[in-house]
Amino acid sequence: MMDLRRGFHIGAVAVGALMVTGVAGVGIATAEEGYGDSDIDVTVEIPEISEPGVLALTVAGSSASLVEDGSTELIRQFTGTLPTVTVTDTRTADEIPAGAYWYVIGTATDFVGDAGQPDIGAEYLGWAPRLIDADPGSVGAGEEVFSAVDTAQAPDNVGLVDTELFAMASDSGAIAPEGQWTATADLKLRTPATVAPGAYASILTLSLFE
Repeated sequence: MMDLRRGFHIGAVAVGALMVTGVAGVGIATAEEGYGDSDIDVTVEIPEISEPGVLALTVAGSSASLVEDGSTELIRQFTGTLPTVTVTDTRTADEIPAGAYWYVIGTATDFVGDAGQPDIGAEYLGWAPRLIDADPGSVGAGEEVFSAVDTAQAPDNVGLVDTELFAMASDSGAIAPEGQWTATADLKLRTPATVAPGAYASILTLSLFE
């Protein structure tokens, strides 16, 4: 079994208003007279890989920020999106054990406040995995995981407390020629309205197994 682990932080979540400001720069372009062009051919020869292939997990970024969106008088809701997650398989058919299949799982820690406020349990964080560039016939996304405040929707699938399925391939050897697959997940933190204001941070860890 291959265990390639990659963790990333969910950025601090401010329970309250978020303001983003920016400064626009002003550029001045000047016209210059040209004196001719010359084209250059750039070539490369890429040799066949002679070393054993690998099965690997990469994440396009190390953080995800959640912002308030869709709160009600009783529930505070904060949403965001995972950075793009990519699984790459460069192995040949001979290098993949018969009947092997790979899968990616995720789990999160509690949200810890920066000023000593009570933690927000990981059971309040849910996600909805979705494929970006992958054949649904080759790879499947995991089921939606709900917040603990929504137990009526999925009493047995609550929060990223335990390991939850993110994506899975049922037959590594059959799909290996495709080479690469990408996916993401919509994140949703839903808490009681009584949650203490402040900045919080959690660590969400993704792991690839075969």
